[in-house]
Amino acid sequence: MAIASGMFRTKSVEQSIRDTDDPDSKLRKDLTARDLTIFGVAVVIGAGIFTLTARTAGTVAGPSVSLAFVFAAIACGLTALCYAEFASTVPVAGSAYTYAYATFGEVIAWIIGWDLILEFALAVSVVAKGWSQYLGEVLGSGAPVLTLGSIHFDWGAVLIIAVVGTLLATGTKLSSKVSAVAVAIKLGVIALVLVVGATYFKPSNLTPYIPPSEPSEHAEGLRQSLFAWLTGSGGTSFGWYGLLAAASLVFFAFVGFDVVATTAEETRNPQRDVPRGLFGSLAIVTVLYVAVSLVLTGMVSYKELQGGDATLATAFALHGATWTKNIISIGALAGLSTVVMVMYLGQTRVLFAMARDGLLPRGLAHTGSKGTPVRLTVIVGVVCAVLAGFVDFGTLEEMVNIGTLVAFVMVSIGVPILRRTRPDLKRGFRVPWVPVVPILGALACLWLMLNLSIETWLRFVIWMALGMIVYFAYGRRHSVLRKQQEAAAHEPAQV
Repeated sequence: MAIASGMFRTKSVEQSIRDTDDPDSKLRKDLTARDLTIFGVAVVIGAGIFTLTARTAGTVAGPSVSLAFVFAAIACGLTALCYAEFASTVPVAGSAYTYAYATFGEVIAWIIGWDLILEFALAVSVVAKGWSQYLGEVLGSGAPVLTLGSIHFDWGAVLIIAVVGTLLATGTKLSSKVSAVAVAIKLGVIALVLVVGATYFKPSNLTPYIPPSEPSEHAEGLRQSLFAWLTGSGGTSFGWYGLLAAASLVFFAFVGFDVVATTAEETRNPQRDVPRGLFGSLAIVTVLYVAVSLVLTGMVSYKELQGGDATLATAFALHGATWTKNIISIGALAGLSTVVMVMYLGQTRVLFAMARDGLLPRGLAHTGSKGTPVRLTVIVGVVCAVLAGFVDFGTLEEMVNIGTLVAFVMVSIGVPILRRTRPDLKRGFRVPWVPVVPILGALACLWLMLNLSIETWLRFVIWMALGMIVYFAYGRRHSVLRKQQEAAAHEPAQV
């Protein structure tokens, strides 16, 4: 019982805030609502807007892909409300990890932190490899890969990780300025695509908006979704089922907006600016996704996008506008640069919070004169560079999705729990209609998780089991909160 009670000890919000004043692990407060909005747009608008939209329209939803983006945005919006309340109440680095520590206890916080480590590390590495591919297209020289016998080294992916790591180590404010420039470039490219695409727009291509359902061949065995396995159902594309399935697919175009909450400790006025950054970025990217999907499906019939390898450039090529390919590649290159940067930032901040709590080596939480965790930034860069440089990820990309959704579910559930256990806390933002909104947010994320493959679920369980071994071998014994509570318990005996 003593072990169990220790595992679920909670760290008070007051203690979390006091820890931010430690001179050795103090982050610099430089960011504004504008900076956070830029970070949000930077991480969400990547190459997906140029590829995922066309692929989903052609194989799953047809013209209704634009409505699928709206459904996905609603699910994200419900979760964003919960993140905003937590970030304005506990303006501390670590995001979902820190919130779980205050509501569910240490072991659940560790599980969420371990989960986020997986999410961010894979996201940085996978996106860096995507960046490298687009770099090859822009240079016209093919993928920037060196081959030594059976070993393939993706030097383009390592290059972007090294550049981003240097910027983040220099300072978060500088990273924000660089992100702003890259965001401006990719928004300019998207605007050009919309204007040119509108000249080929035919309303008749949007009819029927929700095409009639058709039988679809789904993966079998471990590659089938957990939902398909549980229900024993076949599958259909298009129709209402296809629309709902498309919402699950395009949801992952929004993955990463929660990184805004990880910067709360570095924000000048987190109670006001974090909610603005979350909702502002989510609103901007939703409008862009819907606009691009409407223009795309209005340019050509969704049937011309079938085959699984269609992109936004495909629609322009069908009209003879092949010149847009290079412009789209430049937009994707700028987009992926900022995704790598913000995901990298999120990884370091989660690890920083865990190290400051003693669940990982405390020395990793050292910030130094620049007010950034330089040691952690270097370590994360080296690990991600090795992964991106030498590993072919394949289906491992889905691990990013399941990691994100687990965090979303826990944050949603945590809001009504903290309302009940700490009603006295000052909340800069309050989720309306609690507990209805948090419950809806959690259910929406659980539904999306059911659409992930059994293979992904099994890998996730293995990663979590490894995390529990690390916790009991190191984290539990070195927990700062545990040491503080044990010291307090012995004080009366020493008097």
